[in-house]
Amino acid sequence: MERFMMFNDRTVDSSLVMQLSDLAQTLMRRRDVAIQFAAHSGVHCVKPVVYVSHFWDGYPPLERETAMKSDVGLRIIGTYRHTDRLAVRAFRHAVESRPLSKLSKQLFTFAEDLRLEAVCERERPGMKRWFRTRRRLYRRYFTQQWQANRTRGAWADQFLAGMYLRLTANSPLDDAPLAPMADEAVQARLETLWPQFFDASSTAEVADWAFAVVELMKDVLPHDMVNAYTSLPIVEDDADEKTMTLQDLKRTNPLENRDALQEADGEAKRQVLPTWHRETSRAGGSFLRFELERGSRTEIISDKARPGEDGDQALAVVKGTSRPTARNEYGLEAQASFSEQPPAGNSAPYGEANRQADLVLLPSSPNLAHLEQYRAKQAAVAPYRKRLVRIMEQWLEHKRSAWRMNLPVGRLRKQLVSFFTDERPRLFYKKGEPPRRFDAVFGLLVDCSASMHDKMEETKTGLVLCHEVLKTLRVPHQIVGFWEDANEAAASRQPNYLQMAVSFHRSLEPSSGPSILQLEPHEDNRDGLAIRWMTEQLLKRPEAQKVLLVFSDGEPAAYGYEQNGIIDTHEAVAEARRRGIEVVNLFLGHGADDESTRRTIENIYGRFRVFVPHVSELPDRLLPLLKTWLQKSL
Repeated sequence: MERFMMFNDRTVDSSLVMQLSDLAQTLMRRRDVAIQFAAHSGVHCVKPVVYVSHFWDGYPPLERETAMKSDVGLRIIGTYRHTDRLAVRAFRHAVESRPLSKLSKQLFTFAEDLRLEAVCERERPGMKRWFRTRRRLYRRYFTQQWQANRTRGAWADQFLAGMYLRLTANSPLDDAPLAPMADEAVQARLETLWPQFFDASSTAEVADWAFAVVELMKDVLPHDMVNAYTSLPIVEDDADEKTMTLQDLKRTNPLENRDALQEADGEAKRQVLPTWHRETSRAGGSFLRFELERGSRTEIISDKARPGEDGDQALAVVKGTSRPTARNEYGLEAQASFSEQPPAGNSAPYGEANRQADLVLLPSSPNLAHLEQYRAKQAAVAPYRKRLVRIMEQWLEHKRSAWRMNLPVGRLRKQLVSFFTDERPRLFYKKGEPPRRFDAVFGLLVDCSASMHDKMEETKTGLVLCHEVLKTLRVPHQIVGFWEDANEAAASRQPNYLQMAVSFHRSLEPSSGPSILQLEPHEDNRDGLAIRWMTEQLLKRPEAQKVLLVFSDGEPAAYGYEQNGIIDTHEAVAEARRRGIEVVNLFLGHGADDESTRRTIENIYGRFRVFVPHVSELPDRLLPLLKTWLQKSL
């Protein structure tokens, strides 16, 4: 199946993808079914993957959603359950050796889809409106393609468009000409042949019908199709690649030339297997064994390779163990965490998209420069901190009422003089409420990717404000920066670093805070992984009110995380909210007014997001949120 390469910055609608995933899992009755986007729709023959076509992206939201749902329903109810895979495989191999192979494949696919649409409507009558919308959009598209291909002379493309319009026609009056380029005899035979499609009741019969139609048109159409409107719905990995056997790896072809290498003094003579031959400029310099089709014979006969040395050049044997590099030197603690932290492994505790992610927790070690910078930011946010603390303390004092005296019921007072002096004495009182504390805990995640380089200073100011307010009100919290090392990331392992700026057990200490200034922009970010990790930390806390505040620009990007990064982050946020944690995104700095950025963040966090274009607006946006969360914790 052809894959679709995206060269434009298309925003993924996470809500729609979640709907499609739930629909696929419900129809297939499997929880591990995944939705992926490709050029054409299909279903994998082995993996639980359903491909949704990018063809519908340009349509309005309502029509796009309905058409994509029709892709999922058609592939699971129709292709997955009612398509003969052996017949599709036989058809695939048969058309490769025939002319007009592209036309044969696409005609067969559209015909098989139309047959399966009727099957789906019988089994699931609720899908009828999906397929009506699907056929209506396709008919509009192929009507335009029929005219365009007629103008440019692409007869095979014009024929396919006309055939789809004829097969989906609602009345004889809107039939499009099938083959205006053919003579009357071929047109007459074609008019008799095409209605036989409605008699096909299996995949093999549809394949025979497609073969008959293409066989009739092979002398009329001079060239095969130019465009690819669809592809075979059964996706197979490496379906067209030639199978390599062990004998293919054993190359024993003789040399083309029969010249011999002259003996030479120097380092080359002492090599176990030199690759000197007449097409090279000098002897030695390469230490690997090569399979040569052309070269020179030597007197050295050996079947063993020379052991590698530290001084060898780039082609020498190197040790392939991943470890911290000099560029990212994090100290002994980080190096120990590489060996102590187990990889995600087979269980994928942080999501399928983060299966190979390796978490590395880095300690904090601020220096004098960080302490001076923190004092400057602390002085800058002091007025806002005092303002919020004063508001919350006044609100607490209002909730904590004093002793109420002269009550008709309650505890008896010690002074009983009024019993003798008053006609109706009130001799009782009630104690005031005990001092109350905020039963809340906060987790603050900071995106330390390269895209935050122009927002990091403003983000640090917001973190200092949050830390000072929560510390003054005696509310435990944790501040962690996260990023992924793009240089060390590979398919088998993606190291993700968590910089512990402020921990739960030290968040209320007077000396905590300067470590926030250690957070700096690095490389990539895997937001879904960090949110799931912080969710675990918050669930271990005994407080009733749990809040997760994410300082991020809302654009996750990491190794193998491009297509499903937004979806994985959206799932992590939804999972945390289901477990009772309030998750809010706080966007700081330039870009908050950009429409695409807003749409991306809304797709991930929904309405729980706060845009702060300028740091001067941060206290006014942040104070109401903190006040609301703290009041709910009492």
